[in-house]
Amino acid sequence: MEKVLMKGNEALAEAAIRAGCKCFFGYPITPQTELSEYLSKQMPKRGGVFLQAESEVAAINMVLGAGGTGTRVMTSSSSPGISLKSEGISYIAGSDVPCLIVNVERGGPGLGSIQPSQQDYWQATKGLGHGDFRLIILAPNSVQEVVNLVVRAFELGEKYRMPVMLLSDGLLGQMMEPVEFPEIKAETADNSSWAACGTKMQREHHIVNSLYIEAKDLEEQVKARYERYAVVEANESDAECYLCDDAEIVITAFGACSRIAKSAVNKARAEGIKAGLFRPITLWPFPKQQLLDATKNAKAVLSVEMNMGQMVDDVKLALDCKIPVSFFGRTGGVIPSPNEVLEELRKLNGGAQ
Repeated sequence: MEKVLMKGNEALAEAAIRAGCKCFFGYPITPQTELSEYLSKQMPKRGGVFLQAESEVAAINMVLGAGGTGTRVMTSSSSPGISLKSEGISYIAGSDVPCLIVNVERGGPGLGSIQPSQQDYWQATKGLGHGDFRLIILAPNSVQEVVNLVVRAFELGEKYRMPVMLLSDGLLGQMMEPVEFPEIKAETADNSSWAACGTKMQREHHIVNSLYIEAKDLEEQVKARYERYAVVEANESDAECYLCDDAEIVITAFGACSRIAKSAVNKARAEGIKAGLFRPITLWPFPKQQLLDATKNAKAVLSVEMNMGQMVDDVKLALDCKIPVSFFGRTGGVIPSPNEVLEELRKLNGGAQ
């Protein structure tokens, strides 16, 4: 396969089209606008529908409508735009409708900045809307992985009938890297058992709904959904381990920040510090067992993030506080340097080398 040089946002858009996405509904916001610009030009030429809605609220409800027909559908935004979509995301999850939601994160809170950030980890994994529900959260760390995970996102959403979020950031969205597009069989799942796609007078009507008047009925629906989530946790958690077999200090980092952490690990190894990197690819389900395996020889864990410490709590919970966990991060759109992370490794190893 031939590699082409593409910006992350545009590669994501191309991958979505190749994966069989037929509808996109969104609203422009920096730093994800190139994604929607690309789709606005390409989707009408390739049998899809692109619609710039009047607001983020309108866009996410259009996703619910199109997704309810069994069509592969997506939306994208950046941090404050995702906040506006939160009610609609809860409706989608409550209606068991698969879709892809892309968040190209920027600094916050409020309008914040348009710089890269990882300040939406809590929002994505714990507070994406009202009620008891989950999304599968995928966190790529390269443009190539953006492409690969877009395809996986659509497949997982249809497999489990739930929305999937791809959590990118301004760094991944704007950087250009060589990327190759795998041969994709854009075969959508058979949604005939649930989708509201027309009966042709050959079956009963399907109703896509999240409203249950009787409390007992709603409880049964939520419990059934959580049984499905348990299957997701058991089968779909994913992570990358780098030099963890003999590591005495393991860095945990996700997304673009993990690339910085890997550079720091290599520098530390050159100094004789036994460091390793554990990178969650699925932020939910969080890869707990993989982390336990990766830290079997570790004396300390360092969570490196582009925020004030959001994933660090999940790391501590996964390790059941059996290993000391410390945190280093930059926030507001500031990107940590490998040397800053290396200095933290030196401290944990007992001092500067």
